[in-house]
Amino acid sequence: MSEREAITKGSRRTFLQLSAAATAAMAFRIATEATLAAEDRNTFHPGAVVIDANENPLGPCDAARKAIVDMAPQGGRYSFWLKEEFVKTFTGMEDLKPEYLRVFPGSSEPLHFSVLAFTSPTKSYVTADPGYEAGMRAAKFTGARIAKTPLTKTYAHDVKAMIEAAPDAGLFYVCTPNNPTGTMTSHSDIEQLLAAKPKGSVVLVDEAYIHFSDGVSAIDLVKAGQDVIVLRTFSKIYGMAGIRCGMAIARPDLLAKLETYGGWSAMPITAMAAATASLKHEHLVPERKQLNAAIRQKTFDWLDRQGYTYTPSQSNCFMLDAKRPAKEVIDAMAARNVYIGRPWPVWPTHVRITVGTLPEMEAFQSAFDAVMKNFTATGYAASLSLKTRRSYSDGQCWPRVLS
Repeated sequence: MSEREAITKGSRRTFLQLSAAATAAMAFRIATEATLAAEDRNTFHPGAVVIDANENPLGPCDAARKAIVDMAPQGGRYSFWLKEEFVKTFTGMEDLKPEYLRVFPGSSEPLHFSVLAFTSPTKSYVTADPGYEAGMRAAKFTGARIAKTPLTKTYAHDVKAMIEAAPDAGLFYVCTPNNPTGTMTSHSDIEQLLAAKPKGSVVLVDEAYIHFSDGVSAIDLVKAGQDVIVLRTFSKIYGMAGIRCGMAIARPDLLAKLETYGGWSAMPITAMAAATASLKHEHLVPERKQLNAAIRQKTFDWLDRQGYTYTPSQSNCFMLDAKRPAKEVIDAMAARNVYIGRPWPVWPTHVRITVGTLPEMEAFQSAFDAVMKNFTATGYAASLSLKTRRSYSDGQCWPRVLS
């Protein structure tokens, strides 16, 4: 073979490899709570009670709102220094070195990047069932085997079962409090998982809902140099789901592997200003935690009186056993203008409920009581006209709000 032929074939091979990678990258989309909730979501009508996506109806605190307004006139500039100020604020509060933190627009990106970095056809992705589905979707992209293990009798991640399910594991995903059950996996269980996991694998601890609970963060395990990545977001207790700010906390060498896929790009300056202001609000987390717990407990008290079972959540969501096919209950509630969360196949009669405001939960109780007493399949979802849904070229559908 001539030198020219070798170069040509090599160039062709390189081109094909790059083309395949580019095609794969275009096919990859990051799943978020918003997109997962919207997949089967019906049209929202005026006055709808929306408790289906674990959103915080309170929105950003007053200090964060002011910070957004004050920062808006500077929207024509990247203002990277705002990210530096945020990193300095958070790492100072947690006694972390700045290089142990990376900032992202929410925690969905670092979750997906972790799956991409640490799973493959020979390195499995291990998660709980029911559990948050986004990582499983990313694992399909990497070709990893997905190992799902049932929760324990106390609704915690069964770390022993997770280890046994995947001796070839690349990534263990632990969401605590768990989405969708709102239940905790103890710090000692996470320590046990780290001690017994296969060499070279990583434990990803998603603490999106940690502030609602009495749970102990795994950030101390990062400080101890363990093979662990901790995710945080401002979408939940801080009420910034639509503003987008989150982070990954880990050893610098682990974070560097995430950066292969993205990170450290310009963040929305309004998100940075709002997140920093939220961190500096001394009473924000305890006040919102107490309010959420009080409304959640009132809802549980009502369900107890009605004889329904639910998961003992410490979060802003819980799973409720409706004792009926979940999809039928979801559609029947939507027909009464109350939108509850999606089903999980492993628990076919359970629906996820987000804890909203007190009036929203009272409306939920009224609608759920009526649905259960006069249950009929409404066929609401099947009757949706394509004209009421906005479709995009990638096949994703989003609901329109009717006026």
